Amino acid sequence: MVTLRAVSTGLAEGQAPLKVVWAKEGALLPQGEALDARFEGRLRQALKEAGLKAGESLLLYTEEGPVLLFGRGEDDRESGGRLAQALQRLAFPEALVEPLEDAYALAEGLLLGAYRFDRLKTKREEKALTLLLPGVSEALLERARRVAEGVYLARDLVNEPPNLLTPEALAERALELRALGVEVEVLDEKAIAELGMGAFLAVAQGSENPPRFIRLRYAPEGAKARLDLVGKGLTFDSGGYSLKPTESMATMKSDMAGAAAVLGAFKAAALLGLPVELRGYIAACENLVSGRAYRVGDVLKTLSGKTVEVMNTDAEGRLTLADALAYAEREGAERILELSTLTGAAVVALGEEVAALFATEPSWGERVREAAEKAGEKVWPMPLEKAYREKLKSPVADLKNVGDRYGGAIAAALFLAEFVQVPLVHLDIAGPAFARKAHALGPEGGTGFGVRTILKVAEAL
Repeated sequence: MVTLRAVSTGLAEGQAPLKVVWAKEGALLPQGEALDARFEGRLRQALKEAGLKAGESLLLYTEEGPVLLFGRGEDDRESGGRLAQALQRLAFPEALVEPLEDAYALAEGLLLGAYRFDRLKTKREEKALTLLLPGVSEALLERARRVAEGVYLARDLVNEPPNLLTPEALAERALELRALGVEVEVLDEKAIAELGMGAFLAVAQGSENPPRFIRLRYAPEGAKARLDLVGKGLTFDSGGYSLKPTESMATMKSDMAGAAAVLGAFKAAALLGLPVELRGYIAACENLVSGRAYRVGDVLKTLSGKTVEVMNTDAEGRLTLADALAYAEREGAERILELSTLTGAAVVALGEEVAALFATEPSWGERVREAAEKAGEKVWPMPLEKAYREKLKSPVADLKNVGDRYGGAIAAALFLAEFVQVPLVHLDIAGPAFARKAHALGPEGGTGFGVRTILKVAEAL
């Protein structure tokens, strides 16, 4: 557990069991230089001899106590994350950290980098670390804490094993947001059927665990705008009869990362008191194989009334989202931001660190792209090539749920666009939603990608 505290004294005057001095390209930052003046240049000499690179550290013992030289990278948020991870490996209960120009990014990085998911382990390290940050405001730190709480929730949900995080359990976690003033309603299988969500129910019908449709509303008094959010909520995806290979199935507990991002954003927005109304919609279910499971060749009737021929049961997310998107529009959405771990094709195109952004209206897409950039989350605009719509034509229904092997991410986005008329941004977060190894802002597992982007989008409305 890492706690941040604002202090008024700098490195040279402040007291702490450990002082952290940043170094970049062989040079100390200003507060480090001031501290080094008392040591007659020994910090600079040690830095020169060590040749520290970004993310590397050197622990020195001086007559005034320990000093940690730490290599600063190009990104202050990632530098903070790397520092938090390094400090967690040391035995110091408290450290005074030299400030950086982007104090907020540093604070956010320190909190995100310190995240752990170890509650299921029988032996856990319960280290408490307090980081003292000179010259920053308590308001800045409080914002970082509240944003981090939202990201932590999203990460926790993605990291939860699928035997524990069933659709019902995900709904229960959503209901906990009522304590923050968020309105939450959960619809059961019967209510979902009465609405006419035939595509959603078809995906869900192969599992013993029943589906849940989650509706959320955060409506502060005097809200200046409204944003509707849709998140893919497959708590486990086997691929159905179009069965995934084992290695691809191993991370499919993360197929609800879009829903996790929506819930995390609602939590952070409520904690921050954002003056924006948020509406959220999550179709939560599992995609499994059984005698009841939907089949290749089935034709499904969606909430919108359009029919879909199933050509691949592993293209299930777009079916659940079709009904969720149509429902959002029915509820009066003016613009929609949807997040989903939708296609492997997006990962092939952009790798594991960049989300694919598709927009039915360019101006709405650009607003989301700018927000993601400010949030420090990487997205890249992709084309909604209308010619590829031909690939989705079916001889027996209005649409097929897949095209051919090429342009899969685009075809999936075009499919979603069929179910709404209002401006839609679809973020395919299949790459960055789950980290296969530890990184600057956290360990292996759920990243909470999308929470910070959603908040920036909402604040800019």
